[in-house]
Amino acid sequence: MQLVEQHLIRTTNSRYGCIDQAAFASKNLYNQATYHIRQAFFQSGTYLPYAAIYHRVKHLECYQALPRKVSNSILIQIDQNWKAFRKALEAWREHPETFTGKPKIPKYKHKEKGRFLLIYDKQALGKRAFKQTGKLVPSGLPIEIDTAVPWEALDQVRIVPRTDGYVVEVVYQQAAAPAEVDPTLIAALDLGVDTLAACTSTKPGFQPLLINGRPLKSLNQYYNKRRAHAQRQLAKANRFTSHRLDQITAKRHRRVQAYLHTASRRIINHLVEEGIGTLVVGKTPLWKQEVNLGRRTNQTFVQIPHARFIEMLTYKARLIGIEVVLVEESYTSKASFLDLDALPTYDPKRTEKPSFSGKRERRGLYRAASGRRIHADVNASYNILRKAFPDSFGQGIEAVAVRPRRLAV
Repeated sequence: MQLVEQHLIRTTNSRYGCIDQAAFASKNLYNQATYHIRQAFFQSGTYLPYAAIYHRVKHLECYQALPRKVSNSILIQIDQNWKAFRKALEAWREHPETFTGKPKIPKYKHKEKGRFLLIYDKQALGKRAFKQTGKLVPSGLPIEIDTAVPWEALDQVRIVPRTDGYVVEVVYQQAAAPAEVDPTLIAALDLGVDTLAACTSTKPGFQPLLINGRPLKSLNQYYNKRRAHAQRQLAKANRFTSHRLDQITAKRHRRVQAYLHTASRRIINHLVEEGIGTLVVGKTPLWKQEVNLGRRTNQTFVQIPHARFIEMLTYKARLIGIEVVLVEESYTSKASFLDLDALPTYDPKRTEKPSFSGKRERRGLYRAASGRRIHADVNASYNILRKAFPDSFGQGIEAVAVRPRRLAV
């Protein structure tokens, strides 16, 4: 599996200047190649492949300003971008309902402020320097990059422009190391806001877990206040963005990423301790598009990157042999797990609303038909598990633990 080791190069770093100069040259090559592709696309409706682009720009200064292997990697990346655009355009024409809008054609980078990524494959990295110092030396750049990745596992190094500097991404391969887990034991996650994830399992005696989502909620609330204040100051000067605003956003992004990485790692470690080999995660397609939960709830819900959280859980689980199953989670919060209510799939054309045995009394509390009260998120998590594996629970489901505990993050 391909993983990434990241290093942040801020504007105050001594390596920033030479990297910025190379990224500017990469932007020039990107714009030149994009110009040829766009002109062919608009004038004749044809698409220029990588070989045709190479022969059109190989003699230009923008191509020769970077090492040849780096320039070729940039052209390959541009070719992949246009292939993705064409593929998305074809899919949009066949099934436009699966998209939020028509795919947009790749555009040019800003002539002065624009920057583009740099890609150094293994042949564009100094092998001799790495064996002597243990540091990566990209071709044409007078910099060194500390890394814990062995040379044999190394794939490439990407230098990605960011608002507050550059992110050096060391891409490497890591083989899966299966842990001692049982695939017949199943766990399920219900994702939310105040509770980032509620974890349940079919394993006898498993105590449901709650992962706190309030730190993320608080982080986003603080970010929104700072962003609103900065935007008011910009409005007075008739401006739309600033370096300070970009810094606030970049810092918020890194803090969110760190919290999600920690939470996903704790969950996977706990599943390994319990010997659970299958993980079910509830996810509804386009669940954050045109959501109407109220102004405040919309803001808190939409700003939490649940899809990114699922990606983190997925790759960490597969590295140790845990299978991840995604399931559509409609009605799992309304249905009663203790009463084994039917779990229909959402259909906007359905005229008759489904009815359920229990109901949600208030935030965090669900009441079954018998009057028994359980944690609402735990109830939803069990229903997600049951929706993916209907025969997971036999008789005596009332004995399932319904008093969850917090998992420290």
